[in-house]
Amino acid sequence: MAGLLEGIRVLDLTTMGTGPYATQILGEYGAEIIKLESPEGDPIRNVGPARHPKMSAIFLAIGAGKRSVVLDLRKPEARPVFERLVNRADVVIHNMRDPAARKLGLTFEDLRQINEGIVLCAILGFDRGGPYSDRPAYDDLIQGLVALPDLMRRSGGENQYVPLAVADRITGLYAAEAVLAAIVARLRSGQAQSVVVPMFEALAGFVLGDHIYGHSFVPPEGPIGYPRHLNPYRRPFATSDGHIGVLPYTDQQWQSLFRVIGAPELGEDPRFAGLYTRTANIAALYEIVGQHIATRPSAEWLDLFQAADVPAMRTNTLDNVLDDPQLQATGFAREEDHPTEGRILRLRGAVRWQGEADAPQPRPAPRLGEHGAEVLREAGLDEESIAALVRAGALRLPEYADAVGDSAGGGRAK
Repeated sequence: MAGLLEGIRVLDLTTMGTGPYATQILGEYGAEIIKLESPEGDPIRNVGPARHPKMSAIFLAIGAGKRSVVLDLRKPEARPVFERLVNRADVVIHNMRDPAARKLGLTFEDLRQINEGIVLCAILGFDRGGPYSDRPAYDDLIQGLVALPDLMRRSGGENQYVPLAVADRITGLYAAEAVLAAIVARLRSGQAQSVVVPMFEALAGFVLGDHIYGHSFVPPEGPIGYPRHLNPYRRPFATSDGHIGVLPYTDQQWQSLFRVIGAPELGEDPRFAGLYTRTANIAALYEIVGQHIATRPSAEWLDLFQAADVPAMRTNTLDNVLDDPQLQATGFAREEDHPTEGRILRLRGAVRWQGEADAPQPRPAPRLGEHGAEVLREAGLDEESIAALVRAGALRLPEYADAVGDSAGGGRAK
């Protein structure tokens, strides 16, 4: 069985977290991802522990399923090669600011002249037309702009960032979705498509989907901020020997919880009888429930809640999450041998589809420039043309760097 996107070729010029995460997802669906890198390589290659230069732990995950070509687009000799690759691609995706994209000939108008059926996805920090347009954007900056540190503070913590590149990852999901929608539109219309995915607006919508709350109305019918998410008791409940997550939502589930914890009278309390009043008094409710749950061990509560059909789960730590029986049973993480990095742990994509088990496994994360000659041969270049590009400094190949040393600007660490 082939992947869902077999036959779709993506020319990936993205770097860091957002774009590479989007193309990782597309690669997991079976698209061919050609990662076009600068001579220095994607900076994410240097983030985290590594056994060899430019093959970091983060890159081993986010670079999987891709082929790497090092083409220096600043060299005039690279432009005809780039146009060949664009002409063979279905999708071009980049995360450059507009001035840089214009300078390198990556606008929709530029690409459409090369390939009249191209799909362009431009990931920007900020949507065009605003005062922040063309400014640089990184995860921490976007988290601050969409008030995530303020949400952390309001919910009882410090004014701090979420300890996850959440802006990068969520925007990457938006970008993968946008590419898929644009491919469908092109299949229907036969025309080139351009989509823009701005980080700030993507995360603002994500956060305010919950927290615009009473300000959904004009004038407001209540405060901004979803009370259940903001109350300081919304956290794993402490048991006598650890922590568990418990989240009843319906009236029936809450009534079952009240009986399980030995406090059925709470079901008659007008503060907790219905969803609207529970939300208004959620801090008090969580405090009371927490006092009861603290009296017994985690395993005992989880058995009781499961028997009563009350939503409750164990609370893992980073150290044991991969040992979770669900992830173990579904083969979420597997050990495999990387051609150059040795034994590694690889996480599979979350999405399953009919016949997915028989689809080819995504290729391992590539060395910098590993597939340059291979991809250019497929694009119709002969050996002498490839060698000429190397001599001109437009194309960098690992074997060339190994032969002539770092002065050639190869893929080894400087």
